[in-house]
Amino acid sequence: MNNAKTILTGDRPTGQLHLGHFAGSLRQRVALQHDNQQYILIADLQGLTDNGNSPQKVAGNIPEVMADYLAVGIDPTKTVVCLQSALPALAELTLLYMNIVTVARVERNPTVKSEITQKGFSRSLPVGFMTYPISQAADITAFQADLIPVGDDQLPMIEQTNEIVHKMNSLTGQPLLRHCQALLSKTGRLPGIDGKAKMSKSLGNTLTLSASEEDIHQAVCAMYTDPNHLRVNDPGQVDGNVVFSYLDAFHPDAEKVSAMKAHYLRGGLGDRACKDELEGCLQALLAPIRSRRNAFIQDKGQLLALLRHGSEQAQNVTQQTLVQVKRGLGLPVMF
Repeated sequence: MNNAKTILTGDRPTGQLHLGHFAGSLRQRVALQHDNQQYILIADLQGLTDNGNSPQKVAGNIPEVMADYLAVGIDPTKTVVCLQSALPALAELTLLYMNIVTVARVERNPTVKSEITQKGFSRSLPVGFMTYPISQAADITAFQADLIPVGDDQLPMIEQTNEIVHKMNSLTGQPLLRHCQALLSKTGRLPGIDGKAKMSKSLGNTLTLSASEEDIHQAVCAMYTDPNHLRVNDPGQVDGNVVFSYLDAFHPDAEKVSAMKAHYLRGGLGDRACKDELEGCLQALLAPIRSRRNAFIQDKGQLLALLRHGSEQAQNVTQQTLVQVKRGLGLPVMF
């Protein structure tokens, strides 16, 4: 591991993970864990920023997300999986960083602005949600992460984290915190099965990793294609066609998908044939994941025990960063 990097990723436990997570980050994490120091954070505190009135929803989904991780191939002997609320250093770093970030800067964050609009917040916006980019910066810097696998919609978060790193290092006169880089997935944001937005738990347009055979069949049947492709022999459009977006993301034979696109564009390939190809691909992908997940979720105690062990490991790392920052700022370290 001479060229090993420290990697941090995470998910909010507000529901089971879905194909968007798998395409955007999960399969990348499985590959990265073999040659890097990887941490995965189950961000329950961040999950509360827009579920503060439903804490049981967040708590109940912690073992569900843990089961998803194990089912896709995250190995807890190679990847440290930890719980945000079990790492007090993260909350303290967040408070320290809040004092050097202005309200105007948080309000300019385009990801936050779009999510506020999407969730319908107005003056009812929770303070925690407004400031969650600062919490994310605390998470990243606490682990001194080099690489952060994210979608392109999260690039503003990386930018804001590096601004905080620069300011803290300038304040202390020491390179205490490490700048990080985004590691973008080769697969762009996966559209929801309705074709109207990215796949999102909050929008209800997802296909979970535990989806049954019938769930997959129904989802594929309902997928948006080209509304002007009325007859098989008509030329069709590939851009904006959700079926082809999913084929690009999940089909193991890129050459076959390329040939299908060419056939569809010139006419002679029907939507039903395309959907049948996609359904076969997704059934093959999700069947073993679903099977493993069903086995793991039977023992939630073991899932939480694995999470507790990972959190203990992470606590040592994050506490060390907090001590360095406090000393750099001239604050007393009492414990």
